[in-house]
Amino acid sequence: MTKIFISCALPYANGPCHLGHIRSTYLPADIYARYNRMVGNDVLMVCATDEHGTPIAVKADKENKKPIEISKRYHDMIVRDVESMNISLDNFTRTTDEIHYEIAQNFFKELYNKGFIYREDIEQLYCNHCEKFLPDRYVEGLCPACGSEARGDHCEKCGRALEPTELEEPKCLTCGGTPIIKDTYQYAFKLNEFEDDLKDYIENNENLPSNVKNYAKNWLREGLNDWILTRDMNWGIPVPLEEAKGKVLYVWIEAFLGYISSASQWSSETGIKWEDYWNDYVVHFIGKDIIYHHSIFWPGLLKAYGCKMPDMIYAGEFLSLEGEKMSTSKNWVIWIEDFVRDFDADLLRYYLTINAPLNKDSDFSWDDFQRRNNDELADVIGNFLHRTFVFTKKYFDGKVPEYLNPSAEDESFENAIKELPDKVGEYISQFEFREALLEIFKVAKKGNKYFNDAEPWNAVKEDYQKAANCLYLSNQLAKTLAYTLKPYLPIKADEIAKIMNIQNLNEWKDAKVSLPVGYSINKAKPLFKKIEDEVIINQKEKLKESEDDNMSDLISIDDFDEVVIKVGQIKEAEKIEKSDKLLKLQVDIGDETRQIVAGIAKFYSPDELIDRKVCVLANLRPAKLFGTLSEGMVLATGESGALLSPDENAKIGERIQ
Repeated sequence: MTKIFISCALPYANGPCHLGHIRSTYLPADIYARYNRMVGNDVLMVCATDEHGTPIAVKADKENKKPIEISKRYHDMIVRDVESMNISLDNFTRTTDEIHYEIAQNFFKELYNKGFIYREDIEQLYCNHCEKFLPDRYVEGLCPACGSEARGDHCEKCGRALEPTELEEPKCLTCGGTPIIKDTYQYAFKLNEFEDDLKDYIENNENLPSNVKNYAKNWLREGLNDWILTRDMNWGIPVPLEEAKGKVLYVWIEAFLGYISSASQWSSETGIKWEDYWNDYVVHFIGKDIIYHHSIFWPGLLKAYGCKMPDMIYAGEFLSLEGEKMSTSKNWVIWIEDFVRDFDADLLRYYLTINAPLNKDSDFSWDDFQRRNNDELADVIGNFLHRTFVFTKKYFDGKVPEYLNPSAEDESFENAIKELPDKVGEYISQFEFREALLEIFKVAKKGNKYFNDAEPWNAVKEDYQKAANCLYLSNQLAKTLAYTLKPYLPIKADEIAKIMNIQNLNEWKDAKVSLPVGYSINKAKPLFKKIEDEVIINQKEKLKESEDDNMSDLISIDDFDEVVIKVGQIKEAEKIEKSDKLLKLQVDIGDETRQIVAGIAKFYSPDELIDRKVCVLANLRPAKLFGTLSEGMVLATGESGALLSPDENAKIGERIQ
């Protein structure tokens, strides 16, 4: 018996799960875990939500909430989505749990005490207006490699990993201002020191699939630089050093440790050592966008710590939608919550597995989903099972008939049934999940042909034993299908087992045990229904409508031309009595001076606004605020109240276009 430590890549807690998350990570991990439990291996499968980092902090800023509120909201959604897809995790935790903080800080201190982490003086972007350094996603600009819009850590178009200081035309995401480069310090990990170890790990590890090896080799070919492990933020796990106040651990050191903290929490609840699983066989299931993190950074950290590196890293490729890249920002996506509201989760599990191997990009198409459900699940697997159960009930009183004097066709079919569990098991153990499912489908298809050729509805009158042999073997295959489908379609497999009076499908070896003559079968019920065209048309319309709704906030250039924004200069400023938010401003916009009421009193004193250039919405209908006439609006951000300021070269009264 092997102890197997299985981890799923930590979902980032800034949104619910969509089809791509399930396809690349959680579904293959679940298939592998379920199969290994059935063959008697001792499996520990863990995961957690990744709840630190700048995207959650930025989202919290925009919503004027605490980051923990944002992460809790999405943690609950992710748990719901994972459970609705019947992912059989042994433990699912959060990186905001106390045990995770303790493990992450102790891990950092151990590497620091060993001399593998050191203080490094660096240059970093700093926003004078916000008075803070800007970690990765607090900055946006242009990618220096391809010129596309990019974040401070990554360019989505060309895939290049970036440092914020590399961006061209950088802008602070909070206030929109242009940051400056300023000296500071962070803590770096001596990744370069482990380059030879990592080359050996990648090149000589026969477990690693080719896509992981090739991706990692490309990184190693360029040589490894030391890796910054800390950030200047309030949201995150504090660096456990007295002199490092205001700094937190970068998520790409502590998020990895979510595997360990989740397992550790499981150990504290069960009394079983998680280390025994890690020290035997470790498998990480991830998406291809984080291959280099898991194949280089994480093994390097583990090597420095003195811990075993992962045995296997399985990276699922991307899933597109109707031929286009999925985009949550454009709402071109299918959320798990929406899918399981209309369809059984097992249908999605089947389609995402059968559609393409995990090591190739795949596409979700509603039409193809319907075709595979109708032609494969309903017409082949479902049809075979239903006919087997109905005819057993009709002609043999619901009991498995006697098997005598088999023909060559009977023996050929019998061999296919007996060989199926071993073939499927071999494929799954080699992480070839689609190939295993295809093997199941092929034998089910063979079962349909065998059934049709035997014609038991006629044979029962003309050649009773031929009909009996047909139903005997068909029931044997039905039983084998229940077991072999269990890792893929756990709910439907249990439904098959219930019809067949099988109490549980826990033991893979039982798939090869024949049902005895006289064994009773329950009344059949349809297991897979066809999906009508109208249902699919409706799904495609909903997808298009959701994209259109996302575009509804956009305006045309003609709409924008109607908005008059001018460069103004504040000449006078004073507080409005009985208001702690409002200031009364006198603003020169070139041809006249306007009185404007602005809600920025909490962010600026009147004195610091005098002579400041601002952007003024000049054709806004006048209104009274706190009894004071306001003849326009100065533009500022909603949460921080930061004024949008034009360049110093802009002339007073100029229209912004």
